Amino acid sequence: MEYQAKYITEDIKLSCYEDKFFKSDIMFDHHMLIWFISGETKIVQADATYFFRKGDIFLIPRNQLATIINYPRDGEPHKTVVMHLTTEKLREFYANLDVRPKLSETPKIFVFNNHPLLESCLSSVIPYFGMEELPSDIASLKITEAITILRNIDKQIDNVLANFEEPGKIDLANYMEKNFMFNLPLEKFSYLTGRSLTTFKRDFSKVFNSTPQRWLTQKRLELAHYQFVEKKRKPIDVCYETGFENLSHFSFAFKKQFGYAPTELLNQLNRS
Repeated sequence: MEYQAKYITEDIKLSCYEDKFFKSDIMFDHHMLIWFISGETKIVQADATYFFRKGDIFLIPRNQLATIINYPRDGEPHKTVVMHLTTEKLREFYANLDVRPKLSETPKIFVFNNHPLLESCLSSVIPYFGMEELPSDIASLKITEAITILRNIDKQIDNVLANFEEPGKIDLANYMEKNFMFNLPLEKFSYLTGRSLTTFKRDFSKVFNSTPQRWLTQKRLELAHYQFVEKKRKPIDVCYETGFENLSHFSFAFKKQFGYAPTELLNQLNRS
């Protein structure tokens, strides 16, 4: 895979994937504002799937789990401008504002397709990627501009951007049943459920009477089987959307669990 990234600072980058596709399961540490120049992204969350293409602009709130699949499209690479809205920068922005955010349980992805103000802000950073010496504080000014525009577009966005709370201890069973398909380190799951890693493993054993890895593999394979039987989806799609990293490992684990490979199951279903 050929991947290129140019940075103004670590919080503003021009990202480009030339290869067939790139897939990753991610927990976002910062809010991410993204403008599509070309290509396509599929974002799969526990309760929604999104497709974004050329011209689209969207904001992904922090601490969200998602499977991200990036594709080239129409002969062009997957290319985006990505702006991180960090907690540090947002604290600085809101320091002198009287804003009291209302906490929402699951912040949504905010979509601002082809919005002229945001597009103007994000496209204006492109010339800076080719400069060796940047104007002083240009990145900070651009991020401040973006935050200001977002607040002007959506009056509810302060509830997300001005919320600096860390995840509190939540119901482990409900959270894991909803998010098991995301292939993340246990440290991330423990953080998002408000626990230390040691407490997470202890509570997990009490709740599920199993180790996290054994339970996660079982749940992902069961979901994959359901996707084949009920929706007859392609193995490559099922593999990447049920928490597996490559097709060969997925096929091996699936056959070990059920006694037949995904292709054998699909062939049988197609004949019936």
